[in-house]
Amino acid sequence: MKIAVIGTGYVGLVTGTCLAETGNEVICVDIDHEKVEKMRQGVVPIYEPHLDVLFERNINAGRLSFTTSLDEGLEHGDIIFLALPTPEDEDGSADLSYVLNVSEEIGRKIKSYKVIVDKSTVPVGTADKVREVISANAQADFDVVSNPEFLREGFAVDDFLKPERIIVGSSSEKATRLMEKLYAPFVRSGNPVIVMDERSAELTKYAANSFLATKITFMNEIANFCELVGADVDKVRVGMGTDSRIGKRFLFPGIGYGGSCFPKDVKALQKAGKDEGYNFKLLGSVIDVNAVQKTILMPRIKSSFNNQLDDKTIAVWGLAFKPETDDIREAPSIDMMNALLEEGCKLQVFDPEAMPNIRKQFGDKLNYAGSMYEALENADALLICTEWSIFRTPNLDKMKSLLRNNLIFDGRNLYNVADMKAEGFNYISIGRNSEK
Repeated sequence: MKIAVIGTGYVGLVTGTCLAETGNEVICVDIDHEKVEKMRQGVVPIYEPHLDVLFERNINAGRLSFTTSLDEGLEHGDIIFLALPTPEDEDGSADLSYVLNVSEEIGRKIKSYKVIVDKSTVPVGTADKVREVISANAQADFDVVSNPEFLREGFAVDDFLKPERIIVGSSSEKATRLMEKLYAPFVRSGNPVIVMDERSAELTKYAANSFLATKITFMNEIANFCELVGADVDKVRVGMGTDSRIGKRFLFPGIGYGGSCFPKDVKALQKAGKDEGYNFKLLGSVIDVNAVQKTILMPRIKSSFNNQLDDKTIAVWGLAFKPETDDIREAPSIDMMNALLEEGCKLQVFDPEAMPNIRKQFGDKLNYAGSMYEALENADALLICTEWSIFRTPNLDKMKSLLRNNLIFDGRNLYNVADMKAEGFNYISIGRNSEK
């Protein structure tokens, strides 16, 4: 099949590459000339495990190409994916200007039947708006489909190639048949393609992300309570997770959620509720709790230094909002580092992938280490913000030789409390350090 993907951000690039992997002819469109030229040369502009292999293979096979010309993309594609940004607006709503502006151009340019697919995360009713904008100028038939993505950064290629389910919001039998044909190679194991109306499909994405954000936030509150009553959140987590009604995933406490999806989507759903006269009280609490959770370790850090943080050097391991990505959007590390900088701390930071993005935001306010151990040199304490695998089994003796104090603040609960105590560390984590 002939596919065009408009937008080569995280979602668009993974979508285009993975669709090419199953034999489709895919052209990706982006207005950034420099980015397009680099992609033509085989340079992947984002870090995502395994994407580079598929990217290179499909470019070399002639199935994946790139252009800055929307006309070229529309002429090529029978199915047009809109993978455009929907950034958070000042009031928390999703900004649809990119989607609607491109839709207006599509209406003027299409010359034959097209299926226009909303792949971006968009509010309920967006498909109707896209349809209205296109139809105002269109001289050819078209259908609009809502096809939300459920890609986890760090696992996006596997999620696309082996999806748990595919949601297709469509009121057109013709468009539905084309979408089912397109996705047939990805669901050979029997996982479902679930067809529903466009509005339900749009809401499904927001509902899923908001539920997962709520689950994370609930466990963070349980962890905070564990510290007050002398319980161990790890034991509570295991006890809860073995209940099949709850499940084991998203029960790990820490210093809050971040990323490009959860924060934005929770706020957008809350705002959509307000627009309809409905108050999502639960989502309001999730937003408030997560904001506090991101700096929940600050009081512990302050008390450990008798509220004298000026000129203290803190090593920071992990800057991305989660492991296996270079994405720093809404990362808890940013909140923690800003709070520490305000207290006069010097920060020595390390992340396997995210340091270039952090450098763009913080500049020379931080010292950027070449390795995880270099970040520890003469540091008064270590703060862990992201659970990269390389941090899980460090050389503890080397850590002690580099740190001024054997003091670790672990925002991701990477280590066993008893083991760290036996090794001589003052180890402070989330929900496991009560003195009661």
